[in-house]
Amino acid sequence: MVVEGFVAVQSDEVIDPFQYVSREFEPFFPILRQSATLPPFDDSNLAERRKPSPMFTQPPLASPAILERTIPGPQGAPDVKVYVVNAGEPGAAKPAILHFHGGGFVALAAENSLRALQEHAEAIECVIVTVDYRLAPETAFPGALEDNYAALKWLYAHAAELGVDRDRIALMGESAGGGHAAMLAIAARDRGEVPLMFQALTYPMLDDRTGSSRQAPAHVGQLLWTATNNRFGWSALLGMPAGSPNVPAGSVPARVEDLSGLPPAFIAVGSIDIFVEEDIEYARRLLELGIPAELHVYPGAFHGFNLFPSETTRQFTEALRTALKNAFAFAKA
Repeated sequence: MVVEGFVAVQSDEVIDPFQYVSREFEPFFPILRQSATLPPFDDSNLAERRKPSPMFTQPPLASPAILERTIPGPQGAPDVKVYVVNAGEPGAAKPAILHFHGGGFVALAAENSLRALQEHAEAIECVIVTVDYRLAPETAFPGALEDNYAALKWLYAHAAELGVDRDRIALMGESAGGGHAAMLAIAARDRGEVPLMFQALTYPMLDDRTGSSRQAPAHVGQLLWTATNNRFGWSALLGMPAGSPNVPAGSVPARVEDLSGLPPAFIAVGSIDIFVEEDIEYARRLLELGIPAELHVYPGAFHGFNLFPSETTRQFTEALRTALKNAFAFAKA
């Protein structure tokens, strides 16, 4: 039960999640409390919940330029729409990021991220291609993965005309987009057709068992993305209940037994995000294999914290961009 941001955990206990939120976000508590009153995602309200919130939608800037392209989709599937941000002159050698938007696998679209991607592209001096992959539940796994893989192959094949250095391609995504980036990194490793040199994962959605077969602490995951929403999103993507004993191979990054051979990673998450435990564990597993992984856990930060102006958001943005700049610079060297 959710009432004005307060979550009933047991009949005799009520947790106020705001006592765990960093005070720097206090000006935004009214917005967060309002969000906490929204019903969880389900089949009956999915169409309504898919409408982007004006609070979190900013119009694109005049520059850098955005190009809309329709590229061939997976065999037997529809074409895929992508947006190219800050394309270089043909023959140039800018690094590139292939980006995937968030939305719990079931909502939002590539165009919702364009303003932020313009700012990243200008700051990092790179090309960014963002993919309008098909959403669940209309398209279950591996549909979106194959859309994203088609976009990766297109970016690699058309690198010269986009002004991209095909040896400096990174993946990036937030929330479900971070999950898609991790899935694609695994698929690209296994298929061996396109080399990747980095993955930047912002509070990535990596484990279907969180909030289903594995319960999160009561104070975690109460703001903007909850255990109930997580079960819905994963179930929609997998085409089976989240937390099921057996899931399709490659669909859940946290369940992939062998993470060797993956590119270095940047992983950022808030301390009260529903994904904090799975993200820390994923970074630990990469490090255990000798894969460089930069992990940031921001105290008192919730899912989607970077949508709100704050010192933590500034620090996160700087860390993300620095990690990508360094990865591109070292690869060039």
